[in-house]
Amino acid sequence: MTRKPDIKAGRLPAGVYVGNFADIQPPLDRAAALVEASRCYFCHDAPCIQACPTGIDIPGFIRGIATGNLRGAAMKILAENIFGGACARVCPTEVLCEGVCVRQAQEGRPVPIGRLQRHATDFLQAAGSQPFTRAADSGRRVAVVGAGPAGLACAHRLAVLGHRVTVYEARRRPGGLNEYGIAAYKVPDDFAQREIDFITAVGGIDLRCGKALGGDFDLAELRGKFDAVFLAMGQAGVRALEVEGGELDGVEDAIEFIARLRQADDPATLPVGRRVVVVGGGNTAIDIAVQCKRLGAEEVTIAYRRGPEQMGATRHEQEFAQINGVRIRHWLRPLRFAGDNGAVASAQFEYTHMGDDGRLVGSGETTEIPCDMAFRAVGQAVQSAPLREGGGEAPTMSAGRIQVDGDGLTSLPDVWAGGDCVAGEDLTVQAVQDGKLAATAIDRHLRG
Repeated sequence: MTRKPDIKAGRLPAGVYVGNFADIQPPLDRAAALVEASRCYFCHDAPCIQACPTGIDIPGFIRGIATGNLRGAAMKILAENIFGGACARVCPTEVLCEGVCVRQAQEGRPVPIGRLQRHATDFLQAAGSQPFTRAADSGRRVAVVGAGPAGLACAHRLAVLGHRVTVYEARRRPGGLNEYGIAAYKVPDDFAQREIDFITAVGGIDLRCGKALGGDFDLAELRGKFDAVFLAMGQAGVRALEVEGGELDGVEDAIEFIARLRQADDPATLPVGRRVVVVGGGNTAIDIAVQCKRLGAEEVTIAYRRGPEQMGATRHEQEFAQINGVRIRHWLRPLRFAGDNGAVASAQFEYTHMGDDGRLVGSGETTEIPCDMAFRAVGQAVQSAPLREGGGEAPTMSAGRIQVDGDGLTSLPDVWAGGDCVAGEDLTVQAVQDGKLAATAIDRHLRG
C-alpha cells in the first residue's frame, strides 16, 4: 500500500485564510499620499526615472498627486506603462526606482514610489472611464501570441495607434504571470482581471483564450493572415531538476501549485504538507514558500545552492519570507528526493562552497531535510517546439531564448518578440517595456 504524505487542506481555522491572503500592502489614503508626495524633491534628471525600465516620469506624477491632480498623475504613469497598477504592486521597487531615490540615500527611507503609483492608478480605474482613444483605423491587422504583460502592452499600444489586434492566449484566462504566477496576497480580489478589462476597453483588441501556438494554430498561419506578429508567450516550460525521486508523490513544480492557488475560489480547499521544502532561490521560491506557510504548513524551508547575495529574490523578498516563518538555508545543492512507498519523505542535499575560480564546488558532506511536500522552483524555460509546428520558418533562438534586435524584431522580417520568452527576467515592468517598444517598431513597419 502506498503511503500518503501528510498533505491535507484546511489546516487553519476558516477565518484565518481571509487575512493570510488579503492585500499585504493596503493602499495609501488621501492624507498619507499627500504627506508622502510632499517628500519628493522633484529632482532634475531624476535617478528614479532612469531606474524605471518603462521610463515613467516619476517626479511628474508625484507632483500631480501633491497638487490634487490624480487623473493627470495616473495618465503620466499609464502613458508609459499601461500595467502601472500591477507594477505598483509587484515591482521590486526597492532595487529599482526607490533604490536610487535621493531620500533613500539621505534618510534610509525612500519616497514610497510604488504605493504612490498605486494611489494614482487605482483612482483612475475606480473612475470607470476609459482615458485612451483609438486613432483612425489603419486597416492593418496584428497577431499577438500571449496575453501576459508583454502581449497586452503591445496590443494596447497598437490599438491606440489604430491597428486591429487579435491576441491568442493558451490558458483559459488572460494575464500571464500576473494571473497565474504571482503570490495571491500581492494581487488579491481579482485585480489582474480588472486591470485587463481596463486595458482592453480601449477597443480594437480581440482576445481569444484557450488558443495555443503549435496546437490550435501555427506561426506560418499567423504570418499569412496578419500584417505582423508579436510573440509574447512567456516561459511555459519548467526547467528540469535532474535529481532522483522527482516522480514521488508530493514532489511538485512550484509554478503549477501557485497557478492552482491563484485560481482557487477558497485557499482553504488547497492541500498543503505539514513540512515543506522548496528548492530554488528566486521570487517563485519565495512566493511558494510564504504561501505554504499561509496555507498552514508548520515547517517551510527554502534550500538554495549558493549564498544570499546570489539569490534571484531581492533582499526585501528574502526578509519577507523569514518574517513569515520561512527558513532559508544556503549552500545546499539538491541530490535526491527520498521516498517511503512512493511518497516523498525527505530531500537530501550536498553542502557547497564557492571555489577559488568562482565556480560552485560540492564538499562531499550531505544533509537531509524531512518533508511531506517538495517544490521545484528552479526557473522556467521557453518552449521552442510550438514555434516550429506547421513547417514554416521559426525565429532564431539563442541560449533558449528568442533572439531579437533592439526593436524586438526576430530573424523573421514580420515577427517581433518580447517579455520572458526573450529576456527571461520574470519582471512585469520589463515585459511591458518590451511590448511597448515592439508596438512602436511594428507601427513604423506597417506605415512603411
